[in-house]
Amino acid sequence: MLGSTLVGQLLRWEQERPNAVYLVQPLPNGELETYTWSEVAGQVKKMAAYLVWLGFPPKSQIAILGKNSAHWIIADLAIMMAGHVSVPLYPSLDSDTANYILDHSESRLLFIGKMDVEGEEWVNYLRALPAEIPKVALPHSPAGLNGPTWGELISINSPIEYLPLPRSEDLTTIIYTSGSTGTPKGVMHNNSSMLAVCHGFQRSFDMSPSDRMLSYLPLAHAAERAIVETASLFYGFTVYFSDCQNTFSQDLRRAKPTVFFSVPRLWLKFYSAVSCQLHPDQTALLESGLSNAEGLRKAVLKQLGLEDTRVALTGSAPISEDIVSWYRALGLEMLDCYGMSENFATSHVSRPGEVRSGYVGSPANGVLARISSSGELEVKSAGQMMGYYKSPEQTHDEMTEDGFFKTGDCGVIDHLGRLKITGRVKDIFKTSKGKYIAPVPIEQRFDNIPGIETVCVMGSGLPSPFLMIALEFQEKQRLIDTSDRVTFEEKLTEKLHRVNQDLQPHEKLAFVVVIGESWSIGNGLLTPTMKIKRSLIENAYQGLAAEWFDLNKTIIWYK
Repeated sequence: MLGSTLVGQLLRWEQERPNAVYLVQPLPNGELETYTWSEVAGQVKKMAAYLVWLGFPPKSQIAILGKNSAHWIIADLAIMMAGHVSVPLYPSLDSDTANYILDHSESRLLFIGKMDVEGEEWVNYLRALPAEIPKVALPHSPAGLNGPTWGELISINSPIEYLPLPRSEDLTTIIYTSGSTGTPKGVMHNNSSMLAVCHGFQRSFDMSPSDRMLSYLPLAHAAERAIVETASLFYGFTVYFSDCQNTFSQDLRRAKPTVFFSVPRLWLKFYSAVSCQLHPDQTALLESGLSNAEGLRKAVLKQLGLEDTRVALTGSAPISEDIVSWYRALGLEMLDCYGMSENFATSHVSRPGEVRSGYVGSPANGVLARISSSGELEVKSAGQMMGYYKSPEQTHDEMTEDGFFKTGDCGVIDHLGRLKITGRVKDIFKTSKGKYIAPVPIEQRFDNIPGIETVCVMGSGLPSPFLMIALEFQEKQRLIDTSDRVTFEEKLTEKLHRVNQDLQPHEKLAFVVVIGESWSIGNGLLTPTMKIKRSLIENAYQGLAAEWFDLNKTIIWYK
């Protein structure tokens, strides 16, 4: 049956909507490339023929390294159609991690697409990749690849004649976790688990071929893979891409997505960019909810490119209630979604009209959830992984005897089944006074401050917890001026006092440290999905904590 696999869904839309546009790719020169379902299927069949011609054993691993693009998805589908297994790699990975994944997965071929690095940096990166793995250059990839290009292979290959459609239970992809707690793990999914999550989307969001989405969060991550790629194949809607970070706003306004998935960091950036342009009277009008604010609301949404958005999703991290309230004033009800690679990014979701502040929603369609005696969330669903690649022992350790996955998250469930995440089991630490601290709920209270990029609560083995914040680049430049810094300190001190008033005595933050250096993917302190690597940050600054306590200051500037 066609609909039981992703390739089957592609062939379905090729038959039913051959001339409808599926993928829209912006180019650096401002032009657009569009691909209909028929054109996508044609290229998939030709590349699949080439992959079969290479003679790899069935179900071989083939990797994709690159930023989101139309041909990322087309290559992924070609790998599936040829009977192989795709291994997506984050384009932000350092060469050592990329090599580890290529080696661990035993990948036999590497598709390379758009990358952020170029010039000498790209040459050095390319040299560091395994020379023995053949490479194919996707359109718009950096120059210098020693291998055929996508265009060359498409021009000389005929469409595959025999279509041995993969079975729904066959291994389809290995998604490597971002490695926030150590070595990346290969999470195995098949067509069945990938498509299972889409049934829940229909119940929650009523998606259809008339929808539009913008793909810009990494396709190597399970969330983008599920909500954008897999859902687009399931429902047949159009996917737009962004050319680069500098054109993101323009690309978003072009796409005018009807369903938009983002992370709290970007929702905050939207808020900061707009709020600083509004007059206080306009802000008050917007937040009033009065009918005469409709024109202003529409203008703000149009400026953002969200005027047609009917479903606004947020995930991967907690989002501040202040930010949620601001978007609600614009007419967008922010819907939290929660999941992980192991259940193809789909566990819980907030549904329209059922949102509760601080909660990530109720179980998605077909998901069972419970809290263990130790307070850990355990879930079970048809979207659950097949296991960790080459790690049966670890797979066994992460599962209960009755088949529930141990998420590693602490949580509570209300009477309507809505879930509140209270922290990570491994993140909870104990102070020198023997008190346990869950850092994430405290960090969440500082998410809505413009100019703050990342926060981290520390305090393991120390008298009290304290907060470290890393600033956005523009904010660092602004705060070089002494008067601006004084004003910033006053506002931050006021925020600290307000937060501490709501915390338990043992949770109260002793001080705030403003870090001068950035926490980034490049220096290893953030994962490719922009989550903090807590243990590495703690290791980097733990030796300074005693000195900071001795300063007896509320706000401390470090470097």
